[in-house]
Amino acid sequence: MSDEQIQQAGIALSGGDFSAAMEIFDVMRSDEPDNAVGHYGWAESAFMRISIDMEDEPPAALIMRAYKRALELDEENLEYVSSFANFCLDCGRIPMAIKEYQRLEKMAELNEIPVEDTLFEASRLIVEAIERIDPERKNPMVAPWIKQALVWAVGGLGFDAESAVETLTSD
Repeated sequence: MSDEQIQQAGIALSGGDFSAAMEIFDVMRSDEPDNAVGHYGWAESAFMRISIDMEDEPPAALIMRAYKRALELDEENLEYVSSFANFCLDCGRIPMAIKEYQRLEKMAELNEIPVEDTLFEASRLIVEAIERIDPERKNPMVAPWIKQALVWAVGGLGFDAESAVETLTSD
């Protein structure tokens, strides 16, 4: 995989030509099947194609497979984990998304990398996804998801759960 290919793909992505970027990354995946960048780039380009261009192709299952392959090849990459979690959430796979965000949180903690902003944004997206499937938030299945979203939301504001409760219940 050359820097020139990556630059071409970047230009295609920034120009909104997600199909062209997918083609470039597909060549990378064929030439170097064990290089995570090609798989991740293809997955991101494909995700943008279906979410921004509102195209039906490629199927979400193929995009998920590409993300998973990139993660197999570079499992310590926080960007890959975060992007995959966002993709899962966009596909309505809330439990899988939460699992990936939790993985991101643990990885970031071990590496002393702040991800509170990412998790804060994730909390908002999780609540939005829950509201699409259960607007009343009454299904017991969503309770742990809401709890996790709240923990990340208050964490993004600089509180832990206990201090947030204390602040909210004080006079």
